[in-house]
Amino acid sequence: MKIEVTGRQTTVTPKLKQQAESGLQQIATIVGKTGNCHVILTEDKYRKIAEVTVQGKEIEFVATAEGADMSVALHNALAKVEQQTVRYNQKQTVTRRHPKDDLKTASAALADEGLA
Repeated sequence: MKIEVTGRQTTVTPKLKQQAESGLQQIATIVGKTGNCHVILTEDKYRKIAEVTVQGKEIEFVATAEGADMSVALHNALAKVEQQTVRYNQKQTVTRRHPKDDLKTASAALADEGLA
């Protein structure tokens, strides 16, 4: 996964870059190795904002978090993106492995009652 880290009005320390890369390793297993990730770290007067954008083949996840410390904001943004990817993965698993067979059960119920 290609990771790009941008600092706006702030410097990106190696610690923050390493934190972003380690947090995105779990997300890379779900999105795939071909995905792109863009981490934007912004600093205003008293607030630090972290925005994480993860792009895959057909999906795009965006999370923004704000905090008093940049590492806290980055951690919260990574947690939000991870939650989005896990939810997406669970939705895809349910859709693929459990097809809707309401029509089959409905026609079987009607056949049992002798209405069909």
